[in-house]
Amino acid sequence: MAMQTAAAQTEIIYPETDGEPIAQNTQQAEVMMTLKENLDALFADRDDVFVAIDHFWYPVKGHPEIRQAPDVMVVLGRPKRHRGSYKQWEEGNIPPQVVFEVVSPGNTREEWDAKLAFYEQYGVLEYYIYDPDTSEWRGYVREGGKLAAIAEMAGWVSPLLGIRFGVGSGVDPGVYAPSGERFVGYVALRRALEAAVARELEVRRRAEQLAQKLRELGVDPDQE
Repeated sequence: MAMQTAAAQTEIIYPETDGEPIAQNTQQAEVMMTLKENLDALFADRDDVFVAIDHFWYPVKGHPEIRQAPDVMVVLGRPKRHRGSYKQWEEGNIPPQVVFEVVSPGNTREEWDAKLAFYEQYGVLEYYIYDPDTSEWRGYVREGGKLAAIAEMAGWVSPLLGIRFGVGSGVDPGVYAPSGERFVGYVALRRALEAAVARELEVRRRAEQLAQKLRELGVDPDQE
């Protein structure tokens, strides 16, 4: 019993939340969701790509104080499944290779410096920051052991994801899939789907009208 009590006392807890909201404002939240949902869609047919939003990443076993929660992160080579947190030592020691952060008014220069240092130290290969207020992207790519700033983000293509960075506009981050399709939020996607359905119904309606006229003229539209 004494041994069990001692073991319980030494158990290390890795919190799955810090009690803070996912985003500091609706603008930041919308950009985060647009990035996450479109990255999910991009890798929908791959079972070995894990995409998460505001998810605790613990890179070092035994040190729950060493953690970061990227706004969006992509891990190539790890299965799609639900996790309370991303404990790297349980994931083949594979760190998130690509992370995205979205600027909010509460961010400070010290915070950004700390994030860059963390991602650089713990193995991130590509790091991107979007500011909805200025519609500007900043990016870093690993060169050797450092994350080096990307000189020009407009037109930059992610080496790992294949996505292209264009010109953003507020909550629209201006990112394109390898197919050339622009990343869009749920509302825009829903409207596009509704428009496509409406066009299809109109085509069917006109086809049926034409078929009815042919029948009135004694022509069987189904006859080849």
